[in-house]
Amino acid sequence: MKKIVCLGSLNLDHVYRVDHFVRPGETLSSAGYSVGCGGKGLNQSIALARAGAPVMHAGKIGRDGGMLRDMLEKAGVDVSLVAEGETPTGHAVIQVDAKGENAILLYGGANREISETEIDSALDAAEGGILLLQNEINSIDQVFRRAHDRGIPVAFNFAPFDPEDAARLPLELLSYLIVNEIEGAGVAGVENPEAILATLKSNYPHCRVILTLGKAGSAFLGDDGTMVTIPPFPAEVVDTTSAGDTFIGYLFAGLLEGMALKEAMELATRASAITVSRPGAAESIPFRRELA
Repeated sequence: MKKIVCLGSLNLDHVYRVDHFVRPGETLSSAGYSVGCGGKGLNQSIALARAGAPVMHAGKIGRDGGMLRDMLEKAGVDVSLVAEGETPTGHAVIQVDAKGENAILLYGGANREISETEIDSALDAAEGGILLLQNEINSIDQVFRRAHDRGIPVAFNFAPFDPEDAARLPLELLSYLIVNEIEGAGVAGVENPEAILATLKSNYPHCRVILTLGKAGSAFLGDDGTMVTIPPFPAEVVDTTSAGDTFIGYLFAGLLEGMALKEAMELATRASAITVSRPGAAESIPFRRELA
């Protein structure tokens, strides 16, 4: 089986449970507080590992980030390309409301200090496999170009979304683009899911686009150009923090196993339904055996 290299973020998650999200000028007491492991990169690497895929994580932490490396290693992720620097580890302040929705404030920290040498090491490791990226590290545009020049397929989860990045990044070099409705609308300039997929297919004909639709499931364009929708699995929502990352990890685990895209998306949907039924970030991601 091919391996996947996730060049991505590593964050310490400071999670606060609140009745509602803090409003401008408001001071709000938290009903609960915890510190956990997160970052879209870490979450997706753990999802890949728990889905049974061979995965290596490349990224950067500060001296305060040892628990992140430890969690990856415990999950079965190869951490030989996790570097340590002087800049503090990236972290997120996460509010989770009574409905299980979340609002996140992100500090990039060491995630924004990845060197050219460290990027080259990740590309070397991804030869013959797939490179998975999110929009939480530095030099994304350079990584796209270097990977493309070396013939390495790149999968990009455009989260968090930035309109300036949408105009600047060479998305035409991607093999896979994974976006939610808001991100997809921001890139495509249209809002209807079918129009988003059609526009992105027209703009980036060599890129397979996967659109996640929250409670409506997910979708892609079939070979005949019509939208194929994967319905959601029923779940009692507790915390949606890592639902998208779980979906992506299980999606690519399925693709690496040789599944068709629809089958891999169905697998990913089942996994993310389990994730939203649990509190927390990385710790909420299920193991493959739980999907049986």
